[in-house]
Amino acid sequence: MTTWTREDIPNQSGRVVVVTGANAGLGREIARSLALAGATVVMACRNSSKAEACRSALLEESPSSKLDVVELDLASLDSVGRAASEITERFGSIDLLINNAGLMATDFERTDDGFELQFGVNHLGHFAFTLDLLPAMRQTGVSRVVTMSSMGHRMGRMNFVDLNVEHHRYNRWSAYFQSKLANILFARELDRRLVEAGSSVRSLAAHPGASNTDLGSEGGGVTNRAFMRLVPLATQSAEVGAFPLLRAATDPTAGGGTFFGPRWIYAGRLPVEETPSRRARNIKDARRLWEISERLTGRTFSL
Repeated sequence: MTTWTREDIPNQSGRVVVVTGANAGLGREIARSLALAGATVVMACRNSSKAEACRSALLEESPSSKLDVVELDLASLDSVGRAASEITERFGSIDLLINNAGLMATDFERTDDGFELQFGVNHLGHFAFTLDLLPAMRQTGVSRVVTMSSMGHRMGRMNFVDLNVEHHRYNRWSAYFQSKLANILFARELDRRLVEAGSSVRSLAAHPGASNTDLGSEGGGVTNRAFMRLVPLATQSAEVGAFPLLRAATDPTAGGGTFFGPRWIYAGRLPVEETPSRRARNIKDARRLWEISERLTGRTFSL
């Protein structure tokens, strides 16, 4: 096999899929692909008007697609809880959760709950959202959680003594790389706990390589401006960038705890299983991060 496309996605009819950040970039391509494959896609997005506009555009392309919008602000644990409750009440059970939404290299800000923005949105928001939805995922025969990381996780280090940047100078890229490392540590530890609990739910992770999206445009730094000029020249399309996550989400042979990316790490039409960095495979760090995340979000693992 040298390539992989949406045609390789098994039929998703009858399945309920939740995609965070589904109104743009990779999230839009993921939602579009799964809807075209027959799934009912719940677009969980911070900006409801943009999500509705995206939904309308996707329905123009495919009127038979099943698309719903739920407001979700990952920078607010209250919003996370409300969104999870609304989804559970409306749909009852969930077959697939795609933790896709994210920020990259933002200016220093804090979430509504006081967390450093990138760590709070990219990791803690998705951590809480996943744990809130796990009971609904248990209702299905076999379900999956797939979390979007980045090839940048390889440069990440967990600063456990100051995760929320309260005692050291903020560096937008270090904070981003840390949050993407946290995504894989979370995905692997979640799968370990699910297996230990005897659950049929599985957790995987993926990364898109270098893809042409607006990720990074939120920041006002010099590196943000330089990065956005290079993106159209040195990246693959968002459609191709979505392939690793789509394969992790739908390939029946993909095992729990695995990590998918483009064939050549940076790019490639064939999504393949990768070995994440040594730090991303540190079981002790994964458990430590989990315990801290439970304390910070007030959520606990429960099926």
